[in-house]
Amino acid sequence: MNRYLIETTHTKEDCLHVLDLVLAHGFITHYDWGCEEGIHTGWAVVEADSSAEALLSVPPFIREKARAIKLKKYSPEVIQSFHEQM
Repeated sequence: MNRYLIETTHTKEDCLHVLDLVLAHGFITHYDWGCEEGIHTGWAVVEADSSAEALLSVPPFIREKARAIKLKKYSPEVIQSFHEQM
């Protein structure tokens, strides 16, 4: 299974509604929010088989504005192998 960073952006006007939807969707504890800083975006890391599956963690109301970014960790050995391939 892959890890995805979910980023959901919304407007100030939709903020409370979005929080209510994410709460009802069952993912509120997965998210960190920038709303109190005026950055109306939520971020979560979820495990999924694909970006489409990862986006299912986002309520439909804001899903089309969301994006899922596949995450990858690199070890020092992998970075070294990148240098050797050049």
